[in-house]
Amino acid sequence: MSRRYAPTPMVDCLPAFGRHRGYPPRYGWLRKVYDALRRDPTALRRPDATVLLGVGKSMVPSMAFWSQAFGLATRDGQGLVPTERAHWLLDEEAGADPYLELDATLWLLHWWLVSAEHCHVPTWRYLFGHSPLSRSSRTELQGRLAAAAETAGHKTPAPSVLASDIACLVTMYAPGDHTASNIEDELSNPFRILHLLDPEPPAGRTADRSHRVALRRAAGRRCPVPVQAYASLDFAARAVGPAAGSISLDRLASDPLGPGRLLLTGSADLRRTLHQVAARSADLAVVESGDGREALVYSRPPALVASEVLAGVYPALPPAPICAPAVEGPESMS
Repeated sequence: MSRRYAPTPMVDCLPAFGRHRGYPPRYGWLRKVYDALRRDPTALRRPDATVLLGVGKSMVPSMAFWSQAFGLATRDGQGLVPTERAHWLLDEEAGADPYLELDATLWLLHWWLVSAEHCHVPTWRYLFGHSPLSRSSRTELQGRLAAAAETAGHKTPAPSVLASDIACLVTMYAPGDHTASNIEDELSNPFRILHLLDPEPPAGRTADRSHRVALRRAAGRRCPVPVQAYASLDFAARAVGPAAGSISLDRLASDPLGPGRLLLTGSADLRRTLHQVAARSADLAVVESGDGREALVYSRPPALVASEVLAGVYPALPPAPICAPAVEGPESMS
Protein backbone atom coordinates (compact mmCIF):
# COMPACT_ATOMS: atom_id res chain seq x y z
CA MET A 1 0.00 0.00 0.00
CA SER A 2 1.41 3.35 -1.01
CA ARG A 3 2.10 5.91 1.63
CA ARG A 4 1.52 9.51 0.59
CA TYR A 5 3.35 12.14 2.53
CA ALA A 6 1.16 14.99 3.67
CA PRO A 7 2.07 18.25 1.95
CA THR A 8 1.91 20.14 5.25
CA PRO A 9 5.44 20.85 6.50
CA MET A 10 6.32 19.43 9.92
CA VAL A 11 3.18 17.30 10.17
CA ASP A 12 5.28 14.15 10.62
CA CYS A 13 8.00 15.81 12.70
CA LEU A 14 8.33 15.71 16.45
CA PRO A 15 7.71 19.16 17.98
CA ALA A 16 11.34 19.13 19.02
CA PHE A 17 12.42 22.73 18.60
CA GLY A 18 15.60 23.86 20.32
CA ARG A 19 16.46 20.55 21.94
CA HIS A 20 20.02 20.75 20.64
CA ARG A 21 20.64 23.38 23.38
CA GLY A 22 22.32 25.59 20.79
CA TYR A 23 25.04 23.08 19.87
CA PRO A 24 25.30 21.52 16.41
CA PRO A 25 26.76 17.99 16.29
CA ARG A 26 30.48 18.33 16.86
CA TYR A 27 33.26 16.14 15.61
CA GLY A 28 33.58 13.02 17.77
CA TRP A 29 30.29 13.40 19.60
CA LEU A 30 28.41 10.55 17.93
CA ARG A 31 31.25 8.13 18.52
CA LYS A 32 31.63 9.18 22.16
CA VAL A 33 27.94 8.61 22.83
CA TYR A 34 28.01 5.26 21.04
CA ASP A 35 30.95 4.03 23.12
CA ALA A 36 29.37 5.26 26.36
CA LEU A 37 25.99 3.67 25.67
CA ARG A 38 27.51 0.33 24.74
CA ARG A 39 28.93 0.17 28.24
CA ASP A 40 25.97 1.65 30.10
CA PRO A 41 22.56 2.67 28.68
CA THR A 42 22.22 5.22 31.49
CA ALA A 43 25.66 6.73 30.91
CA LEU A 44 24.31 10.09 29.83
CA ARG A 45 22.24 10.37 33.00
CA ARG A 46 25.07 9.63 35.38
CA PRO A 47 26.52 12.42 37.58
CA ASP A 48 29.93 11.84 36.01
CA ALA A 49 28.66 12.03 32.41
CA THR A 50 30.68 15.17 31.76
CA VAL A 51 33.88 13.40 32.80
CA LEU A 52 32.98 10.29 30.82
CA LEU A 53 32.30 12.27 27.63
CA GLY A 54 34.86 15.01 28.16
CA VAL A 55 32.39 17.87 27.59
CA GLY A 56 30.62 20.59 29.53
CA LYS A 57 27.41 19.90 31.42
CA SER A 58 25.17 21.69 28.91
CA MET A 59 26.55 19.58 26.06
CA VAL A 60 25.47 16.20 27.45
CA PRO A 61 21.73 16.55 26.62
CA SER A 62 22.70 17.94 23.21
CA MET A 63 24.79 14.85 22.50
CA ALA A 64 21.89 12.63 23.54
CA PHE A 65 19.57 14.57 21.26
CA TRP A 66 21.79 14.35 18.17
CA SER A 67 22.40 10.62 18.62
CA GLN A 68 18.64 10.07 18.56
CA ALA A 69 18.05 12.55 15.74
CA PHE A 70 20.47 10.67 13.46
CA GLY A 71 18.84 7.35 14.39
CA LEU A 72 21.95 6.09 16.17
CA ALA A 73 20.36 5.69 19.61
CA THR A 74 16.89 4.88 20.80
CA ARG A 75 15.21 4.97 24.17
CA ASP A 76 15.13 1.84 26.33
CA GLY A 77 13.42 2.44 29.63
CA GLN A 78 15.35 5.16 31.46
CA GLY A 79 18.34 4.90 29.17
CA LEU A 80 19.44 4.89 25.56
CA VAL A 81 20.83 2.02 23.53
CA PRO A 82 22.70 2.07 20.21
CA THR A 83 20.65 1.05 17.18
CA GLU A 84 21.65 -1.49 14.54
CA ARG A 85 22.44 1.51 12.34
CA ALA A 86 24.88 2.75 14.98
CA HIS A 87 26.62 -0.62 15.24
CA TRP A 88 26.90 -0.80 11.45
CA LEU A 89 28.47 2.65 11.25
CA LEU A 90 30.42 3.17 14.49
CA ASP A 91 31.67 -0.19 15.76
CA GLU A 92 35.43 0.26 16.21
CA GLU A 93 36.40 -3.03 14.58
CA ALA A 94 33.61 -3.76 12.12
CA GLY A 95 31.94 -0.38 11.58
CA ALA A 96 31.65 1.31 8.20
CA ASP A 97 33.30 4.55 9.29
CA PRO A 98 33.77 4.71 13.08
CA TYR A 99 35.49 8.10 13.05
CA LEU A 100 33.39 9.68 10.26
CA GLU A 101 36.40 10.13 8.03
CA LEU A 102 34.55 9.83 4.70
CA ASP A 103 32.54 12.67 3.18
CA ALA A 104 30.03 10.04 2.04
CA THR A 105 29.27 9.23 5.67
CA LEU A 106 28.39 12.86 6.41
CA TRP A 107 26.02 12.90 3.42
CA LEU A 108 24.46 9.68 4.68
CA LEU A 109 24.04 11.11 8.17
CA HIS A 110 22.49 14.27 6.74
CA TRP A 111 19.97 12.13 4.84
CA TRP A 112 19.12 10.10 7.94
CA LEU A 113 18.67 13.31 9.91
CA VAL A 114 16.30 15.18 7.60
CA SER A 115 14.41 12.24 6.07
CA ALA A 116 13.57 10.36 9.27
CA GLU A 117 9.97 9.20 9.49
CA HIS A 118 9.68 10.92 12.87
CA CYS A 119 12.03 13.81 12.24
CA HIS A 120 13.63 15.35 15.34
CA VAL A 121 14.65 18.57 13.55
CA PRO A 122 11.56 20.24 12.05
CA THR A 123 13.46 23.44 11.27
CA TRP A 124 16.01 21.48 9.25
CA ARG A 125 13.26 19.56 7.46
CA TYR A 126 11.42 22.74 6.58
CA LEU A 127 14.46 24.56 5.21
CA PHE A 128 15.74 21.74 3.03
CA GLY A 129 12.44 20.17 2.00
CA HIS A 130 9.73 22.82 2.08
CA SER A 131 11.22 26.30 1.94
CA PRO A 132 9.95 28.12 -1.18
CA LEU A 133 13.03 30.35 -1.25
CA SER A 134 16.70 29.54 -1.60
CA ARG A 135 17.67 32.76 0.18
CA SER A 136 15.91 34.54 2.99
CA SER A 137 16.61 36.52 6.10
CA ARG A 138 16.51 34.78 9.43
CA THR A 139 13.53 36.90 10.40
CA GLU A 140 11.59 35.79 7.31
CA LEU A 141 12.52 32.15 7.89
CA GLN A 142 11.50 32.40 11.53
CA GLY A 143 8.05 33.66 10.51
CA ARG A 144 7.54 30.83 8.03
CA LEU A 145 8.65 28.26 10.61
CA ALA A 146 6.15 29.58 13.16
CA ALA A 147 3.35 29.41 10.58
CA ALA A 148 4.32 25.88 9.54
CA ALA A 149 4.39 24.68 13.15
CA GLU A 150 0.95 26.12 13.78
CA THR A 151 -0.46 24.55 10.60
CA ALA A 152 0.97 21.17 11.61
CA GLY A 153 -0.83 21.38 14.95
CA HIS A 154 2.27 21.98 17.06
CA LYS A 155 2.43 24.56 19.79
CA THR A 156 4.01 27.60 18.19
CA PRO A 157 7.61 27.81 19.44
CA ALA A 158 8.78 30.99 21.09
CA PRO A 159 10.67 33.36 18.77
CA SER A 160 13.84 32.84 20.81
CA VAL A 161 13.61 29.06 20.32
CA LEU A 162 13.19 29.40 16.56
CA ALA A 163 16.06 31.87 16.45
CA SER A 164 18.21 29.32 18.29
CA ASP A 165 17.21 26.61 15.81
CA ILE A 166 18.18 28.77 12.84
CA ALA A 167 21.47 29.80 14.43
CA CYS A 168 22.33 26.16 15.18
CA LEU A 169 21.48 25.07 11.63
CA VAL A 170 23.62 27.82 10.10
CA THR A 171 26.53 27.01 12.42
CA MET A 172 26.23 23.34 11.45
CA TYR A 173 26.31 23.82 7.68
CA ALA A 174 27.56 27.28 6.69
CA PRO A 175 31.34 27.74 6.43
CA GLY A 176 32.70 30.60 8.46
CA ASP A 177 35.51 32.96 7.66
CA HIS A 178 38.84 31.20 7.27
CA THR A 179 40.83 33.14 9.82
CA ALA A 180 43.26 31.69 12.34
CA SER A 181 40.82 32.40 15.16
CA ASN A 182 38.14 30.40 13.39
CA ILE A 183 40.10 27.24 12.54
CA GLU A 184 38.99 25.33 15.66
CA ASP A 185 35.36 26.22 14.98
CA GLU A 186 35.66 24.99 11.40
CA LEU A 187 37.24 21.69 12.42
CA SER A 188 34.66 21.01 15.14
CA ASN A 189 31.70 21.30 12.70
CA PRO A 190 32.21 18.42 10.23
CA PHE A 191 28.98 18.96 8.27
CA ARG A 192 30.30 22.23 6.86
CA ILE A 193 32.30 20.20 4.37
CA LEU A 194 29.04 19.40 2.54
CA HIS A 195 28.68 23.08 1.51
CA LEU A 196 24.89 22.95 1.78
CA LEU A 197 24.65 26.59 2.85
CA ASP A 198 26.51 29.61 1.58
CA PRO A 199 29.03 31.07 4.01
CA GLU A 200 27.92 34.03 6.04
CA PRO A 201 29.60 37.38 5.42
CA PRO A 202 32.83 37.87 7.37
CA ALA A 203 32.36 39.75 10.60
CA GLY A 204 34.08 42.88 9.28
CA ARG A 205 31.71 43.46 6.40
CA THR A 206 28.84 45.90 6.52
CA ALA A 207 26.36 43.19 5.47
CA ASP A 208 24.25 41.98 8.39
CA ARG A 209 25.68 38.49 8.96
CA SER A 210 22.83 37.68 11.35
CA HIS A 211 20.18 37.65 8.64
CA ARG A 212 21.13 35.65 5.56
CA VAL A 213 20.31 31.96 5.17
CA ALA A 214 21.15 30.74 1.68
CA LEU A 215 20.81 27.19 0.36
CA ARG A 216 23.19 25.98 -2.33
CA ARG A 217 20.65 24.31 -4.58
CA ALA A 218 23.31 22.51 -6.64
CA ALA A 219 25.32 21.29 -3.65
CA GLY A 220 24.02 17.74 -4.02
CA ARG A 221 26.00 17.13 -7.19
CA ARG A 222 28.93 16.54 -4.82
CA CYS A 223 27.03 13.82 -2.97
CA PRO A 224 28.51 10.38 -3.81
CA VAL A 225 26.50 8.37 -6.31
CA PRO A 226 25.83 5.41 -3.95
CA VAL A 227 24.40 7.75 -1.30
CA GLN A 228 22.08 9.44 -3.82
CA ALA A 229 20.87 6.03 -4.99
CA TYR A 230 20.46 4.82 -1.41
CA ALA A 231 18.38 7.89 -0.56
CA SER A 232 16.22 7.44 -3.65
CA LEU A 233 15.39 3.84 -2.77
CA ASP A 234 14.98 4.65 0.91
CA PHE A 235 12.43 7.29 -0.02
CA ALA A 236 10.68 4.90 -2.43
CA ALA A 237 10.37 2.27 0.31
CA ARG A 238 8.45 4.70 2.50
CA ALA A 239 6.60 6.75 -0.09
CA VAL A 240 5.47 3.96 -2.43
CA GLY A 241 5.70 0.79 -0.39
CA PRO A 242 8.07 -1.98 0.71
CA ALA A 243 7.57 -4.29 -2.29
CA ALA A 244 9.24 -4.32 -5.68
CA GLY A 245 7.86 -1.58 -7.90
CA SER A 246 8.76 1.83 -9.29
CA ILE A 247 8.82 5.53 -8.55
CA SER A 248 8.96 8.42 -10.98
CA LEU A 249 12.16 10.41 -11.27
CA ASP A 250 10.06 13.57 -11.15
CA ARG A 251 8.84 12.64 -7.69
CA LEU A 252 12.33 11.77 -6.48
CA ALA A 253 13.52 15.19 -7.62
CA SER A 254 10.63 17.35 -6.45
CA ASP A 255 8.91 15.75 -3.45
CA PRO A 256 9.64 17.72 -0.26
CA LEU A 257 10.91 14.54 1.41
CA GLY A 258 12.75 13.14 -1.59
CA PRO A 259 16.49 13.18 -2.30
CA GLY A 260 16.23 16.00 -4.82
CA ARG A 261 15.10 18.45 -2.16
CA LEU A 262 16.71 17.10 1.00
CA LEU A 263 20.10 16.45 -0.62
CA LEU A 264 19.91 19.61 -2.79
CA THR A 265 20.34 17.50 -5.92
CA GLY A 266 19.03 18.93 -9.19
CA SER A 267 16.82 16.89 -11.50
CA ALA A 268 19.50 16.45 -14.16
CA ASP A 269 22.14 15.39 -11.65
CA LEU A 270 19.80 12.92 -9.96
CA ARG A 271 18.76 11.51 -13.31
CA ARG A 272 22.40 10.93 -14.33
CA THR A 273 23.09 9.26 -11.00
CA LEU A 274 20.20 6.83 -11.27
CA HIS A 275 21.01 5.95 -14.87
CA GLN A 276 24.59 5.25 -13.81
CA VAL A 277 23.57 3.04 -10.89
CA ALA A 278 20.91 1.20 -12.88
CA ALA A 279 23.41 0.37 -15.59
CA ARG A 280 25.47 -1.55 -13.02
CA SER A 281 22.65 -3.28 -11.14
CA ALA A 282 20.55 -6.26 -12.12
CA ASP A 283 17.84 -5.09 -9.72
CA LEU A 284 17.41 -1.55 -11.05
CA ALA A 285 16.34 0.05 -14.31
CA VAL A 286 15.29 3.49 -15.50
CA VAL A 287 12.42 3.17 -17.94
CA GLU A 288 10.55 5.72 -19.99
CA SER A 289 6.77 5.76 -20.26
CA GLY A 290 4.76 6.67 -23.31
CA ASP A 291 4.55 10.32 -22.27
CA GLY A 292 8.32 10.60 -21.97
CA ARG A 293 8.48 10.48 -18.19
CA GLU A 294 11.10 8.28 -16.56
CA ALA A 295 10.77 6.01 -13.55
CA LEU A 296 13.19 4.07 -11.39
CA VAL A 297 12.12 0.41 -11.38
CA TYR A 298 13.37 -1.99 -8.70
CA SER A 299 12.82 -5.74 -9.00
CA ARG A 300 13.33 -6.45 -5.30
CA PRO A 301 12.22 -4.61 -2.15
CA PRO A 302 13.73 -1.13 -2.34
CA ALA A 303 15.00 -1.25 1.25
CA LEU A 304 17.18 -4.24 0.41
CA VAL A 305 18.51 -2.74 -2.80
CA ALA A 306 19.09 0.58 -1.04
CA SER A 307 21.32 -1.05 1.54
CA GLU A 308 23.25 -2.97 -1.09
CA VAL A 309 24.06 0.05 -3.24
CA LEU A 310 26.10 1.49 -0.37
CA ALA A 311 28.66 -1.19 -1.14
CA GLY A 312 30.02 1.39 -3.56
CA VAL A 313 31.20 3.35 -0.52
CA TYR A 314 31.76 0.56 2.03
CA PRO A 315 32.52 -2.54 -0.08
CA ALA A 316 33.87 -4.70 2.74
CA LEU A 317 30.80 -4.40 4.95
CA PRO A 318 27.39 -6.07 5.12
CA PRO A 319 24.39 -4.08 3.86
CA ALA A 320 23.45 -1.06 5.94
CA PRO A 321 20.30 -1.09 8.09
CA ILE A 322 17.72 1.12 6.45
CA CYS A 323 14.90 1.27 8.96
CA ALA A 324 14.95 4.04 11.53
CA PRO A 325 14.53 3.03 15.15
CA ALA A 326 11.27 3.50 16.96
CA VAL A 327 10.74 6.93 18.47
CA GLU A 328 8.85 7.35 21.71
CA GLY A 329 8.51 11.10 21.71
CA PRO A 330 10.32 14.38 22.05
CA GLU A 331 11.09 14.03 25.74
CA SER A 332 13.47 11.10 25.53
CA MET A 333 16.79 11.89 27.20
CA SER A 334 16.19 15.62 26.98
